[in-house]
Amino acid sequence: MDPMSTVTTATTDSRHVWHPYSAIPGARENLHVVSTEGVTLTLDDGRTLIDAMSSWWAAAHGHRDPDLVAAAHHQLDTLPHVMFGGLTHGPAEELTDRLLDLTREAYAGSRRTGSGTSDPFGGVFYSDSGSVAVEVAVKMALQAQRGAGHPERSRLLTWRSGYHGDTFGAMSVCDPDGGMHALWSGTLASQVFAPAPPVRGSSRDEIEAYLEAFEGCIDETVAAVIVEPVVQGAGGMRFHDPALLAGLRELCDWHGLLLIADEIATAFGRTGDLFATAAAGTAPDILCVGKALTGGVMSLAATLASDEVAEAVSSPAGGGALMHGPTFMANPLACAVACASLELVASGYWRTTVPRIETELREGLGGRDGLADNPGVVDVRVLGAIGVVELSHALDDEAVTAAQEAAAGEGVWLRPFGRLIYVMPPFISTTEDVHQICDGVRAAVSAVTSGTAAGEENR
Repeated sequence: MDPMSTVTTATTDSRHVWHPYSAIPGARENLHVVSTEGVTLTLDDGRTLIDAMSSWWAAAHGHRDPDLVAAAHHQLDTLPHVMFGGLTHGPAEELTDRLLDLTREAYAGSRRTGSGTSDPFGGVFYSDSGSVAVEVAVKMALQAQRGAGHPERSRLLTWRSGYHGDTFGAMSVCDPDGGMHALWSGTLASQVFAPAPPVRGSSRDEIEAYLEAFEGCIDETVAAVIVEPVVQGAGGMRFHDPALLAGLRELCDWHGLLLIADEIATAFGRTGDLFATAAAGTAPDILCVGKALTGGVMSLAATLASDEVAEAVSSPAGGGALMHGPTFMANPLACAVACASLELVASGYWRTTVPRIETELREGLGGRDGLADNPGVVDVRVLGAIGVVELSHALDDEAVTAAQEAAAGEGVWLRPFGRLIYVMPPFISTTEDVHQICDGVRAAVSAVTSGTAAGEENR
């Protein structure tokens, strides 16, 4: 590569391009990726880094999986895009069948009062991103309550420490205080917030007490409950017991509310189950999926609704139609890649690799002489292909850079935030890859805690 082109690109990027949660000009130069393969990123300076983030949790099967690449090439040669208004196409039909088949398998025997069919879902809406999938879920819930004769039910109930996206409807159900959207507190729709759920490992009594407090937040204005099941993602990477979901299902049934499961991050094997809600034997009324849906190759998400929700939305009282229609809705290229990704999911290979990765992350991060012994670390937790190190102090920009540079020195790409240094490696990661990832996390933690005394809290 011409060194001058690299300089020009870097200058253009830092001066003119907004990156996620950043300012212009950028505070630091971003690493320049020129190619990907398997679990690795190749930089313009020749270095290779293991993508321990699965590129924000999406590249579950690794980068440039040959089946996904072949599906994209084939679709590009036939039908890359066509509008979805008044038209349809094979990839969307096939993807819908695959999603309905997967959910039928995953939720077989799951509990949901009032379902008149063995299928948990009967309607699928395609969108461009997880955040928009949540927007659509909110619309569905409010319209469905109108269709059921409850127009007064116009708000959502959720628990704190949640994150559902950065568009306005999604922001309104994110944590209003500890999240990233406090700037918009006076503009967002008013929702109802229960306390953050008790963490995984809580006693049955603690779970029941929490559910009682959660029920106390329900009033006549609440239309639906929306949560991230089992794992709260960008709101703090907190894990909770699946029994909470069964309790929420019971509360929703008793009070006539809909249950929305935001599985953008957890669906398709990340926690060790096909869907996190299925681990609780609980089917939501509305399910949001994305990220790993296309294996990280294309931007695509889906919102699935039960037959009852679809019928209520489509009733005259419910509005008669779901008034949402993205330009690139059900893009054929994205749908074709998603079909290939779900074929890999259906193969079940991850049912072997994810438990192995979980074991190796537990040993590498929290085993003998693990990071939990570091006085600057308050918790180490692992679930499925997710490993989290929670620090005693939040990381400023300088500390984030130090952590990333230390990890890169071990050949690992990380994206810490807040008090967390965490990983979500691809499901194809080998034992050697996971060991290297753990080395990178250890280096990152050491770089930002070397001067931390026991019990010290930096703010």
